[in-house]
Amino acid sequence: MAVYIEGKKLKAMERKVKVGEVALRFATLVLGVSAAALMETNSEVKEIVSIQTKAKFTDMKILVFLVIANGLAAAYSLVQLVRCLTCMLHGTMLHSKAVAWAIFISDQVMAYITLAAIAATAQAAVFAEYGQPEFQWMKACNIFTRFCFQSGEGATMALLVSMASICLSGISAFNLFRLYDCSFI
Repeated sequence: MAVYIEGKKLKAMERKVKVGEVALRFATLVLGVSAAALMETNSEVKEIVSIQTKAKFTDMKILVFLVIANGLAAAYSLVQLVRCLTCMLHGTMLHSKAVAWAIFISDQVMAYITLAAIAATAQAAVFAEYGQPEFQWMKACNIFTRFCFQSGEGATMALLVSMASICLSGISAFNLFRLYDCSFI
């Protein structure tokens, strides 16, 4: 069943969607940069049996992937934030189907990348917290406590980036499919 909204109601709804999109893109930018910076500066040195051992984010390749994914999401959000603010300041809306498709596909890619990064990080966190006795992988978080806490904080921010990216892909789907005539429904 098609819902038709006329005049001012349509413009008010589009404005609310655009404001929500700007807020989510700004949140993605800030959280993505924060998560990447928090992970990248994460390291801890412990002395174990008179040998100094250092844990850093590059020791776990999945944390490197998480930093890259959050950096990409933040950079993409910055570009899209500039586009959104420019459209809002000039009072224009997205009318090109080709541009709407490109934004929709790009938002989908960002959502999938950030979701994959946080899912893999969650698995690595389980191994770090509990180990894997069958493979003789020892627990790391009982030794590098501060490293694990800071990694958890970064992963939490990355989870918020992923959730915002998923919401943004929904908004871009709305912006895309509103350009098509649905009068046959």
